[in-house]
Parts: sequence; C-alpha cells; structure tokens
Amino acid sequence: MRKIGLLGGMSWESTAEYYRLLNEGVRDALGGLHSAQIVLASVDFAEVEGMQVEGRWEDAGALLAAEARGLESAGAEVVLLCTNTMHKVADDVASAVSIPLLHLADATADAVTTAGLSTVGLLGTAFTMEQDFYRGRLDSHGLKVLIPDAADRALVHGIIYDELCMGRVEDASRDALLAVARRLVVRGAQGIVLGCTELELLATPGSLGEIPLFPTTRLHVEAALRFALEL
Repeated sequence: MRKIGLLGGMSWESTAEYYRLLNEGVRDALGGLHSAQIVLASVDFAEVEGMQVEGRWEDAGALLAAEARGLESAGAEVVLLCTNTMHKVADDVASAVSIPLLHLADATADAVTTAGLSTVGLLGTAFTMEQDFYRGRLDSHGLKVLIPDAADRALVHGIIYDELCMGRVEDASRDALLAVARRLVVRGAQGIVLGCTELELLATPGSLGEIPLFPTTRLHVEAALRFALEL
C-alpha cells in the first residue's frame, strides 16, 4: 500500500471526510483491520482565506508548496490537495515535489466522461465557478461547463463559507442549493459537479433524482485508492 499525503484544512470539515472515506475504502478493499496509510498537513484556513480574498495567490501557492514538501519528507508517495478552490495553485504544489499530485478536476472529468456526459453544471466557491483554473481543466477533457448566474453564484459561495466551513448544515440551504442546480439543468446541464468539497455535506447522489451529481471529494478519494492500492 502506498502512503497518501493529504494537504488539507481548507476547510477541516471536508478534510475529515477525506480521512474517513480513505480509511473506509481501504477497509472495504482489504478487509479485516486494514486502514489507510496517511500523512496529513492541515493548514489554518483563516490564513488561506485571507490570501484568497486579497488575491495573494502566489503567497498561497508558496504556503501549500512548503506543506507538500513536508508531506513528501514524511514519506507520502502521492499528494491530494483536499480542496477544489486551491487547485488554482495546483501547479505550484506539483512542481514543489517529486511525487505525483492527483488533480481533483481530472478525477472529476474522468467520471463525467465515463458516464457519457458532455455538459455539466458547476457549483463551488465564486473562485472556482468564475475563474478558469478549474473550468479550463474540465474544458480540456472536452466538457462544456455551465455556471449559475451572479445571484446564484453569490448564494452558493455564501453557503460554503458562512455555513459549511463553519460546520453548519442547514436544510434550507440544501433546498436552495438544489434549486440552483435545477436551474442549471433547465439550461442544459446533463449532470452537476459538486465542485467544492464541503458541498457533499449538503447534497449526495440521488438528491436530484435521475440527474447525476458528481461528488468531487469521493471521486478524488477513489482515484487515490486506485493509486495507493494499485487497483
């Protein structure tokens, strides 16, 4: 079994999901008392969020690159950046280490294309929905990506930062999020990418009936398990 390096804390709520899902995956694959070999670097999200708001992406990249080097020094054989938004600096992280970084958007795109879909709606933070670092990566796999209108983007961003990252899971917000997703379906989305790791605390596959949801945390974990267990 290869050792997995998790670069998390953005927020710790979703990083806890990574840890749980990886260990459940290894247990299910190997049985008995088996669990995942993991090293975890968890940063202070308040510091990172300040860099996001101030547009200090170079500083954020340097911070996460240093943490990734620490993971490699601790024996990690692969790095997972446990956040969609901070994949904006994925190249900085990948270039700082000699071990592979499993890109979250690639794992997501593989699942979408395997499902035979070509057009998806993307929900996430404003950074993820509005900037090209994530949408462009999906585009590179031949996918058409739809995003909500400005009011809906602000709504989803607020749910993530003001509630989910604070450990609050509200039924009213689940309803609002699914309403945003349905509006994307009306515009032509064949499926919805939950492009923020915290969104899986609100919505799960089946929440939109026959319209598939793509839970990026779980897809990322599945890719990591394939790598770690050489499946």
